[in-house]
Amino acid sequence: MKLGVFGAGGRMGRSVIRVAASAGAQVVAAVDRSDIGRDAGLLVGAQPLGVVVGNQVGALEVADVVIDFSAPDASAELFRWAVEVRKPVVSGTTGTGDDLEGAIAALADVAPVVVAPNFSQGVTLLFELARLAAKWAGPDFDAEIVEMHHRAKVDSPSGTAVRLAALVGEAKGIEEFPHGRSGQVGARPDAEIGVMSLRGGDVVGDHTLMLAGPGERIELVHRASSREIFARGAVRAAGWVVGREPGLFSMSDVMGLG
Repeated sequence: MKLGVFGAGGRMGRSVIRVAASAGAQVVAAVDRSDIGRDAGLLVGAQPLGVVVGNQVGALEVADVVIDFSAPDASAELFRWAVEVRKPVVSGTTGTGDDLEGAIAALADVAPVVVAPNFSQGVTLLFELARLAAKWAGPDFDAEIVEMHHRAKVDSPSGTAVRLAALVGEAKGIEEFPHGRSGQVGARPDAEIGVMSLRGGDVVGDHTLMLAGPGERIELVHRASSREIFARGAVRAAGWVVGREPGLFSMSDVMGLG
């Protein structure tokens, strides 16, 4: 599989480059707004790959599929280009906007796309377990979500926490997701799911769903100790999506859970 990496200089882009070879993929193009002119292999402390980091999205055309970990505005540019060449894309960019959402939908009409807030295979299982647990526990159990990430993370709550809240909310028929509480807010309403964000240190990503009922509490927890779990999941998704019919897919589809 010939792999293009968009956002190659970022933490996740570098992780994808590091794990690609062990997953049977060959990085053939790398694009970023920085690190221009550097060899992609040397960029991640490995042997040279003979692939120079560029800043033009068109360099990705030689790839079978593109993995995108960048910023929403850059991702929107990537997706608009991918529509023109009908290029499959696997995207884990967090934070959205109308431009990005529209560009994703346009590409899904002409090429296969995998979009996920978290490419961890364990988190994908957490999503499925959370959905089932919230449904089976019923209305007597209140749902609350806590996420923690490193101090440099710029978006809050995490895309994973937002997705987790949406899945649990769907199972419980709830659409209110307050992000933190402060002051005299009164007793907790039944029809809400609190989402709390913690930031500090170098935490890769922790997510906890609490289902609190009368006299008992259930906790579903996922803790990431390495960014490479996300990179491995993204490369797995890239291998899965090549050759598929056009459409918008998730990691649940990739893992056969959807």
